[in-house]
Amino acid sequence: MLDSLIIGAGISGLSTAFTLKQNNKNILISERQPRVGGNIISNAADGFLWEEGPNSFQPNAEMLKLAVEVGLKDQLVLADRRLPRYVYWNQRLNAVPMSPPSAITTGLLSPVGKLRAFLGALGFVPANLREEETIFQFVRRHLGPEVAERLISPFVSGVYAGDVHQLSMAAAFRRVFRLQEAGGGLVPGAILSRKQQPPKPEPDANLPKVKRGELGSFQEGLQQLPTAIAHHLKDQLRLNWAVTHLERTPQNTYIAHFDTPDGAQQIETRSLVLTTPAYITADLLNPLSPPASQALSQIDYPPVACVVIAYPDNAFTRPLKGFGNLNPRNQGIRTLGTIWSSTLFPGRNPQGWQMLTNFIGGATDREIAKLSPEAIVQAVHQDLQGVLLAKDIQPKVLAVRLWERAIPQYTLGHLDRLETIANALETLPGVFLCANYTDGVALGDCVRRGRETAETIDSYCSQHDN
Repeated sequence: MLDSLIIGAGISGLSTAFTLKQNNKNILISERQPRVGGNIISNAADGFLWEEGPNSFQPNAEMLKLAVEVGLKDQLVLADRRLPRYVYWNQRLNAVPMSPPSAITTGLLSPVGKLRAFLGALGFVPANLREEETIFQFVRRHLGPEVAERLISPFVSGVYAGDVHQLSMAAAFRRVFRLQEAGGGLVPGAILSRKQQPPKPEPDANLPKVKRGELGSFQEGLQQLPTAIAHHLKDQLRLNWAVTHLERTPQNTYIAHFDTPDGAQQIETRSLVLTTPAYITADLLNPLSPPASQALSQIDYPPVACVVIAYPDNAFTRPLKGFGNLNPRNQGIRTLGTIWSSTLFPGRNPQGWQMLTNFIGGATDREIAKLSPEAIVQAVHQDLQGVLLAKDIQPKVLAVRLWERAIPQYTLGHLDRLETIANALETLPGVFLCANYTDGVALGDCVRRGRETAETIDSYCSQHDN
């Protein structure tokens, strides 16, 4: 019998499995696809290297430690943290203010908008009369409508492909939300929170040195990380194993039934980790816990298309030097945002070309899922003509990947749904959920959550050994 069975070999499942193996647990990790990594997909052709899912990560301690442990320390690449970000507003690209001086001079906000944001940040904020605020409501109350509309809304579209009028502030940006609870305003709350934090531990000398604001990847793309973890798991990983249903035994162990290339298989385990998307987890848990299943099924995943295209250098109105641009929903641009991939991580395209990674669709544009790949490319190309291109030169299309269910949406009521799920799982000892619909969608969140879940399982197994 296994100590733990992990369903799903995305980065959450792989991080959990790797940590449990380090703790000498008897584990198995299964994946229904023929590859590991989940939404992490790196591809290369014709001198280009690109991503079709996540494009980078924040190199926090958890990510760096995992990269070092699986042998990728020398493969780490870091983007220049000084690269400007842009928002397309009033038919021009405006640099996002990243410092107090740039906030004063930015053309994104009017003088009145700047004053409103300044006073709100200090704590001159109207009382909240709602039980739960959307992101737009929270930011408008604290920093004013201009910041909410011109800065935060496009940022949220880029992170969640979500609708700021539907996403819950308390669920989607918990740390920022707690600042108001600590000090009333965001700045006083940040100061008080920093004072209350315990002293930071000494930096691990084994980890690469990174600077605040840098973004990370690997020389051959993000896919290197899940591939490296899989190499360490070796025979404890099963690909092309599709779980069909779960069974609980009278001894409070679990039996997972699989369709595999070798026929039906059954695996018994003391603990079970579900790292699958909420809609898949809902189906698996329905026979065991209908309340948990119902709450999980309410989590929304809108469609998003990733379009990777390239143009010759002379196609642009300006030299590209920056992270990329985001497009507010009211500016007549359908594309959510464009990463200037050639300048983010140089050396991933042939000389004389610029590569752009575009995201289109999301919670405010679900119709994208009905378009053909050619129509999606044309929609992105048309947007780029208004934002970046000087000439109507047809792009070199590298990839069009439609994620029919892309990023989980932390909409109003999300924390209540999570509480319902947690309460329901109390009747299923040994079942653990570890996925990006709980507390963060970034790669670093997935790695942190996987480590934490592994430690929880370690304690669970130890308690039941005794």
